[in-house]
Amino acid sequence: MAVETTRWGILYCPKSSKTTKHKRWERIRQLLDERHVAYDMVQSENSDSVARLITMLINNGYKTIVVVGGDSALNDAVNCLMLEEKRVRDEIVLGVIPNGVMNDFARFWNFDEENDEQTIEWLMKRHVRKVDLGCIRYTSKEGERCHRYFLNCVNIGMTADIMNLRRQTRRLFGSRTLSFLSSLLVMFFHRMDYKMRLRINTDVIDRKVMTVCVGNGPGYGQTPSAVPYSGQLDVSVVYNAEATQLITGLWLLITGRFLNHHSVHAFRTREVFVDEAKKALVGIDGRLMKTPVGEYRIQVEQEVINFLIPN
Repeated sequence: MAVETTRWGILYCPKSSKTTKHKRWERIRQLLDERHVAYDMVQSENSDSVARLITMLINNGYKTIVVVGGDSALNDAVNCLMLEEKRVRDEIVLGVIPNGVMNDFARFWNFDEENDEQTIEWLMKRHVRKVDLGCIRYTSKEGERCHRYFLNCVNIGMTADIMNLRRQTRRLFGSRTLSFLSSLLVMFFHRMDYKMRLRINTDVIDRKVMTVCVGNGPGYGQTPSAVPYSGQLDVSVVYNAEATQLITGLWLLITGRFLNHHSVHAFRTREVFVDEAKKALVGIDGRLMKTPVGEYRIQVEQEVINFLIPN
């Protein structure tokens, strides 16, 4: 039986902390009930279950799907939506209540994890905007032609490497903060450049590169001028730098002035061709993916997802 068109389908992606995950949902549930929002909630068991649950909500006819989660969960949601016919996709609106390790896309729209009241009020006003998606098209190790959409960014090289180190150190330390700090420390003794060949507009970059960020959104501070409704991708290419310059770069990243670093070269384009990026890991919206085999390309698809934003 089809659900009412006004009823929300909510996917709750709890953080790993056992002491806070139930309290967070209880707080959100209370706010929804006080405002008489009609909704049904499903909870993910782990990251692998997100796509299955989003597909279930789509197939059950929910026209408003709200993800209580971070960038990776939103990434799964948009990739599920992009599997649907345009007719079906155009009837569905996606929203977010930030609750992830990385909430960069939500933060771009001024959604605040510490202010659920405001977030829910904004979602209830149902101000919809069509947003762009980036798309990486690549060949897998099995020789299959694949693609993956992203809302925020694709990272190639050192930043994706940090994601991998962070995942490994988190298993050791348990704490997100400790794993991030230890990853940064290990990074100084880790390989920090990769042989790449990139084609961006009329420019050809054929040299050692530290990291590349292709942003449909702010890219965790690496593409701070990118907006997901311009039909363009922002690209930051960082050449290899000394350790002291790297510290300066981190400071500029934290203070929102990343593009001011002399090792950062910025571009704006609709398409990036990666002809070569030997052994460089790739991260999509904060989640590490398997390294593509051979060349791949990253492009933008304009105004393809309905997203709930503040008015």
